[in-house]
Amino acid sequence: MKNLFKFGFLGLALTIAFASCGGAETKSEQATDSLATEVEHSTDSVADSLNNVADSVKTTGDSIADSLKNVQ
Repeated sequence: MKNLFKFGFLGLALTIAFASCGGAETKSEQATDSLATEVEHSTDSVADSLNNVADSVKTTGDSIADSLKNVQ
């Protein structure tokens, strides 16, 4: 009977240990996915900003070119 209780508590301890390790791994994976998503959003935002600046510079350049054509 003593051995039955010992094995029961051993099984309970192992179950709790595996459950706690599995939960930590899931949190780590979620953190990794969250970080990857945040990096992707930041990269997209920077790319959009650079495209806006490039479009603005092109528009300004075209406007200057048109002004120079009118002067000549």
